[in-house]
Amino acid sequence: MNKVYEINLVKDELNLALNSWIEFIKNEKRVSPNTIDAYYRDIDAFINFLIDHIGGPLSIKNLENLVAADFRAFMAKKRRDGNCSKTIARVMSSIRSLFEYLDKIDILKNNALNHIRMPKLPQSIPKPLSLEQAKDVISNDNNKNPKSKAGWVEARNTSIFLLLYGCGLRVSEALELNINDAPMEDWQDTIRVRGKGNKYREIPILPDIKDGIKKYLDLYPKKYNLKDPLFIGVKGDRLSPRIVQIIMQKMRSNLSLPKNATPHSLRHSYATHLLQAGVDLRSIQELLGHASLSTTQMYTKVNQTELLDIHKKAHPRNKENHLRLVSDNS
Repeated sequence: MNKVYEINLVKDELNLALNSWIEFIKNEKRVSPNTIDAYYRDIDAFINFLIDHIGGPLSIKNLENLVAADFRAFMAKKRRDGNCSKTIARVMSSIRSLFEYLDKIDILKNNALNHIRMPKLPQSIPKPLSLEQAKDVISNDNNKNPKSKAGWVEARNTSIFLLLYGCGLRVSEALELNINDAPMEDWQDTIRVRGKGNKYREIPILPDIKDGIKKYLDLYPKKYNLKDPLFIGVKGDRLSPRIVQIIMQKMRSNLSLPKNATPHSLRHSYATHLLQAGVDLRSIQELLGHASLSTTQMYTKVNQTELLDIHKKAHPRNKENHLRLVSDNS
């Protein structure tokens, strides 16, 4: 990777150290390009804050002399800018990664971060779609645009949503696929996907998903090579995740879907519906590419929440339900 930090008010030695850290997380931790971009944005925001906070130009010595109050001031600014606890916690994790790396290579030592209390994150439960809602999303009819003459766009959208729900892919995983990743042969019953940390996994793929991808490639709008992106935009470049989000927003309105209906909710739906069908957690962990089983276990809480809701509505001791049962039996 070429030098990515060339900020005028950052001294050369610090620019070099920052770029060395970027190279480390890219080559040693083998994180995805999207994760590297996120690290870069987080540290860039922190560096620019420090330039204003300290008065620049910024040096390694400045970083070494930071105290807990400086980090808290940065967190307070992020909060004033409207960032939620989850975002602030992620940014602080990036900063901690940088300081740990610079300590490891003996560039600087600063333990002030150890005295910072990180934002408390509420434990969130995934919000999947119902089976019927998921079917509506991947239906061909709902992906059609009556004003569009490009049938390949609708076929592309359908293929993407089929992969998100039918294989539990993250949006980034689906959009990083190239044409040679598509399971085009009759004997191919899995699809190989690169997940977080550049780790690959094989996922079973249903015939309907294969047929959808084949239909899309038959309509592919230009001559392609096998290493070209599988999913492209109207200008021929690799499709942006933002476009998929916009498509989902329109479908949410057209289909009267809940607010939690996002591209990522299809992955949650995949995992939840598998669990409800009796698939064991270890298998779901492998299919989703979770590094830890504890991450997959959150889907058991979805099941518990749904069961409690069903119990509350159906139990005869529920006052309203009891009155309804009495009325029905009279």
